[in-house]
Amino acid sequence: EGKRNSFVKAITIIFCLFLTDWVFAAKPSYQKILKTELNSVGIKILASGFEFPWSIDWLPDNRMLITEKTGNLLLGTPRQGFKKILGLPKIDYLGQGGLLDVVVDPQYEKFPYIYISYTQRTNDGPKTILTRGKLRGYHFIEAKTLFKMNKGGTGGRHFGGRIVVNNNGHVFLSIGDRGDRFRAQDSADYAGSTVWMDRNGNAIESHAFVGLKEPLPKLFSMGNRNIQGAALNPLTGLLWAVEHGPQGGDELNIIKKGSNYGWPVITYGKNYGTGTSIGEGTHKIGMEQPLRQWTPSIAPSGMMFYNSKKIPEWENNLFVGALKFQMLVRIEFDGEKILHEEWMFQKKLGRIRDVRQGPDGLIYLLTDSNRGSLIRIEPIK
Repeated sequence: EGKRNSFVKAITIIFCLFLTDWVFAAKPSYQKILKTELNSVGIKILASGFEFPWSIDWLPDNRMLITEKTGNLLLGTPRQGFKKILGLPKIDYLGQGGLLDVVVDPQYEKFPYIYISYTQRTNDGPKTILTRGKLRGYHFIEAKTLFKMNKGGTGGRHFGGRIVVNNNGHVFLSIGDRGDRFRAQDSADYAGSTVWMDRNGNAIESHAFVGLKEPLPKLFSMGNRNIQGAALNPLTGLLWAVEHGPQGGDELNIIKKGSNYGWPVITYGKNYGTGTSIGEGTHKIGMEQPLRQWTPSIAPSGMMFYNSKKIPEWENNLFVGALKFQMLVRIEFDGEKILHEEWMFQKKLGRIRDVRQGPDGLIYLLTDSNRGSLIRIEPIK
């Protein structure tokens, strides 16, 4: 009788433990719950251990593509795991360079292209390159180079590398000044610019600039120090971008065709260390003013416009990742006017390298580390 009672008791305990696990599994499980100005949100770490992840995008079947700056393009899901894509072009990981952005063509069913930006050593120094390819299983096939800088450089700084593709098939790519500031004002040099082309790498127009002598055909804007985040405003279709200033003077701009954003002639930043002025001041006729400038620097990274109702308090807001202060910046705006800014999650999640809206309408982050994480922000119901 005693043995039978012990057996019944053991079964009861096991059942209760199972029931408890089932109950907890039925509830949302968050690593953190963080409060913001407008709400509280749940933070889920979906996967970790990435080597300096730089960018994320989704295929139509909801599988994720994640770049690691060290040169790996990964395909998979947090549940099933990620595998390396084979057959990538030669990629050189140096300083701020390596495998940078990945973008899935917005009309993938018709144009099944994957775009990647990366750095590669050449005879005249490292260059930023844009290549288009297709996926066959876990292989990158039919690779076609759409753009390569016409001049290289020295060192491993300021490669830009952010890609944006619009529904018209226009492909935009940011190019950093390569640490040589005056190159950004040379219309015969792609450094310090954004470039544009069609899906095949052809120039959209003969050139975008009026009044300049023989500007390069793919030059879309110039005077940009180092754009690290860019996205299309879904309300207007215009290209917005954030770029790093020197000591201060990080900028948020609307990138318009044929416009000069002033670097290094005008800037709100200062020389490193000495704090002395750069160029001619902060304003000059013929050069664009930023919508927002950050001094001290926040080191802006990836950015996105949030247009989902999953987190309704944030609908139609702009989000910018920031490496410095380890935070996510939420910006309310009206047209081209900045109304309000909130600094969220400071030093709670790590250095935020990229921020994207997923197909499920939620917000995904990548953290910049040799053990980087994929994080999802969810509403708390």
